[in-house]
Amino acid sequence: MAKIKNIGIIGGGAWGTALAAASARAGCNVMICAREDDVINGINKFHENKMFLEGIKLPDSVKATDSFDDLAHMDAVFMVTPAQFVRPTANVMKDYISAKVPIVLCSKGIEQSTGMLMTEVMAEIMPKNPLAVLSGPTFASEVAKNYPSAVTIASKYQKFSQDIADAIGQPNFRPYLSRDIAGAEVGGAVKNVLAIACGIVEGRGLGKNAHAALITRGLAEMMRFGHTRGADKETMMGLCGLGDLMLTCSSTQSRNMALGFALGQGEKLEDLMKDRKTVAEGYHTTSILARIIEEEEIDMPIVKAVNDILYKGKNVKDAIESLLSRPFRDEI
Repeated sequence: MAKIKNIGIIGGGAWGTALAAASARAGCNVMICAREDDVINGINKFHENKMFLEGIKLPDSVKATDSFDDLAHMDAVFMVTPAQFVRPTANVMKDYISAKVPIVLCSKGIEQSTGMLMTEVMAEIMPKNPLAVLSGPTFASEVAKNYPSAVTIASKYQKFSQDIADAIGQPNFRPYLSRDIAGAEVGGAVKNVLAIACGIVEGRGLGKNAHAALITRGLAEMMRFGHTRGADKETMMGLCGLGDLMLTCSSTQSRNMALGFALGQGEKLEDLMKDRKTVAEGYHTTSILARIIEEEEIDMPIVKAVNDILYKGKNVKDAIESLLSRPFRDEI
């Protein structure tokens, strides 16, 4: 595989823009493919994405476009669309992107209509393109500001992972390599649902003991689900598992935790989802994850409680009481 110097990024939201900034600082030329005219014009004219990452200047080597044609000759393409848009986006981009071009999936979630992970969706639509997953504990604004961060790059093609790491890695953006694609994807998807639960706990003012317990038991649920998908236990304890879980459950910078926090404070879900500019991936992942665990009889009571609140109209107080009244059992 040729050295990666030119990177296309599909998705002009906060995370896509942050990855563009990090890649450009590492010496890459970056083209963001976005839908919003304001995003494209802002990046090209003012080197700033005011819509999603206001106040952060982007390197001159970051450009923006609305055409997949401009990504046709990239050395690698990073898919950073919301998870539920990966399939329709891939169905369009397959006519523009060569089968030789590696694709790095940065979208975290499970497809609602099929229960597929993102690599499974991409492999179905673009089966010849080498795939990798980039995941880890990263707030977009901190990556864009060049604060120290670390991520996992997972691929069955070790050379591809190393090439991506060499292209975008730097002292303040450290990539670690893995072959465990399932682990990287499960961690990124499930932690968003657990972050909603943590937000509810914080919003209800239930204390730090409850917060810590929920993260720990949430990790057990994540590992349980990961095991059914062939994920390694070590991956679940790494950056894209425990690391991402801790970050996402620690601050309302996380859109998922912010959603849960507002619910915990008594706000109505329909009001919170109205006119949202950004996507809380955990909201969409919750329903399909709850369906999967019911069908496969996987014990994930926190996920079930979040689903009961979001999709079955159960009030927060009753959902919490249901969790707290479960039988006592062995921890492991």
